[in-house]
Amino acid sequence: MTASTVADLQNEHLSISPSVLYFGAPVVLVVTRNEDGSPNITPMSSAWALGSRVVLGLSSASQGAANLRRERECTLNFASADLWSKVEKIARGTGKDPVPAFKQAMGFGYMADKFDAGGFTQVPSQRLRTPRIAECPLQFEASLVTIHGEEADPSPASQQALIIECEVVRVHAHHRIVVPGTNHIDTRRWNPLYYVFRHYFGDARDLGRNFRAEA
Repeated sequence: MTASTVADLQNEHLSISPSVLYFGAPVVLVVTRNEDGSPNITPMSSAWALGSRVVLGLSSASQGAANLRRERECTLNFASADLWSKVEKIARGTGKDPVPAFKQAMGFGYMADKFDAGGFTQVPSQRLRTPRIAECPLQFEASLVTIHGEEADPSPASQQALIIECEVVRVHAHHRIVVPGTNHIDTRRWNPLYYVFRHYFGDARDLGRNFRAEA
């Protein structure tokens, strides 16, 4: 490759300053329990898994973070692409009452029952008191391990980006997306909902298998 070719390739890219860095991750509906025992749903897409741990990125001012801090458990419900409109119905809602000023400025409002607002169905968990979302084909029951990022100002009024580490204690998958007779997800049938630069995406295409793929 010549120097001029490298220069041409380099010049094809622009240096930009996007307002958000949500480059694309699966939508997770985090269910937690409020102080009165009622469930709250926190839609989010800042999550990743390693081994049996899942790491969540949540605002310290969110109701979901407050509930997790107190109850130390949650369910992680992975929406399929066909659920995007239900997710959007609760996107403007927050379980915080009163609504924090910064959320009001972004157009959020108090939403007491997000299950009803989104048309979701509660089903009980097996290891936790926190319910799952029946419509989501893949569901994790998880317990809190630790929260990073609260050291500077742990007060409920502060707004910080928290890194929340959870341990998955039970996994549920709809029979349609499980390879029969195995514990493997059938990736041809599992169509997760992705959140990409504040747009919803689905209908992922299988391009091939990694050498470590088991199914």
